[in-house]
Formats: sequence, C-alpha cells, structure tokens
Amino acid sequence: MVKGVVAKVRETLGPVAAFKSAGVVAGLPKTRSGKILRGVIQKIANGEDYKLPGTIEDVAPVEWVKEALAVLEYPQSTE
Repeated sequence: MVKGVVAKVRETLGPVAAFKSAGVVAGLPKTRSGKILRGVIQKIANGEDYKLPGTIEDVAPVEWVKEALAVLEYPQSTE
C-alpha cells in the first residue's frame, strides 16, 4: 500500500515532490476543533521535546504516530 502511494505521488507530481517512505496510522492527533497537530508530529520525527496542547482530542493517535515513526527509524541519527 505504501509503495503504491509513493509511486502514485511520483507519477502524478514528479520526482521533486516525491517522498521515499510513509507510515500508516489509524488516526492523526487533532485538537477538539479538528486541526492536525503537525508541529507535534514534526517534533516527534525530529526527536525533539514537545508539549501536547490542552485542546487535544485524544492522546492515542500521538502514540500511533510514535510507533509508525519508530518503524521508519525516526528520529534519524545525524551522525
């Protein structure tokens, strides 16, 4: 499934917009108003400290994102 998505993006948008890997999660962390916590996801991927806002709808998706990124070996070492 992931390889198909990566191939479709590359085919449709070209190699400049293409990515090499993707993770699948059951849901994304969102606020109660429905905004996706992209900054939190980015900080998790970069191995940075993060703080969840008080308006988070459900904390379970944060754990799902952590698990999916761990499978993809994130955060990646810069060494």
